[in-house]
Amino acid sequence: MRTISPRRAASPAPRRRTAAAGVAAVACLAVSVAACSSSGSSTASSSSSANPLAPKATGAVVVGSANFPEDELLAQIYVDALQGKGVKVTPKFNIGAREVYYPEIEKGAITIIPEYNGALLTTSVDPTSTAASTEEVNAALKAKLPSSLEILNSSSAEDKDSITVTQATAAKYHLTTISDLSPYAKDFVIGGPSEFQTRADGLVGLKKIYGLTFKSFSPLDESGPITISALQSGKVQAADLFTTTPQIVTDHFLSLADPKNLFAAQNITPLVYKAGVNSTIVSTLNAVSAALTTEALVQMNKALTVDHASYTQVASGFLSQEGLN
Repeated sequence: MRTISPRRAASPAPRRRTAAAGVAAVACLAVSVAACSSSGSSTASSSSSANPLAPKATGAVVVGSANFPEDELLAQIYVDALQGKGVKVTPKFNIGAREVYYPEIEKGAITIIPEYNGALLTTSVDPTSTAASTEEVNAALKAKLPSSLEILNSSSAEDKDSITVTQATAAKYHLTTISDLSPYAKDFVIGGPSEFQTRADGLVGLKKIYGLTFKSFSPLDESGPITISALQSGKVQAADLFTTTPQIVTDHFLSLADPKNLFAAQNITPLVYKAGVNSTIVSTLNAVSAALTTEALVQMNKALTVDHASYTQVASGFLSQEGLN
């Protein structure tokens, strides 16, 4: 809600996440933390250039990324998976916000970029869309994307807002979904950034869609240390957190399921320049999407931000674990 990031939409619906969003990797599930910690700088960072949109190498597909760590990691996974299938790839990471890279992929200067389907739809394709579920969002994208572009299969992985509680709170009140808060919301303090109090995808939507009225609202930061501390200490019993925040793992939190789609879908989805891809590329990226889960992204966040793994270790560890390298 605060800043227009490369991920989130420019419309009033989804909140914005800043470009400093943390990332991590399943690599540390396959590579020891010691090995991760001893790594040097990442390929994702070293592959960036002063002119990330310089002409691509002849015969190579260009895999781009936005200018925040999670998207760079996903792009690194794409690069490694494609190279493992013999595809010649030119990485062009850290390009900038969607407003910068979207026109470039539309004309073929970039061939592939990992996207967030909901933000792509409402930022660049149809700002008036009210599509919420994965199926609705993808149907809208397929209907309205320019003819030069297409989306491949979405992963189940999403990095989006969530109502999050501690696992202790979840166990005490038998919480698994937002709907389960119904008997308890009147006794709960909920926290989030100040704008969460008045947004349709905040307290307004929680009341309208789920019938929830909370005891009070505590203005905190945007999925950051203040929010995390408030949850840990019990200052708030529920809070707005991004679903791939590493503290969900390290501090034993639980993001409640959102069956009524208060928060629009933000599935990780490859966006491709159609003329630049072939069946090998499509099948390879679809296989990555099939393996990628929100839980994996949470672990990726932990590996990079807590265990200090590199992008390349994280990417290779994920692909190795999933048998995709």
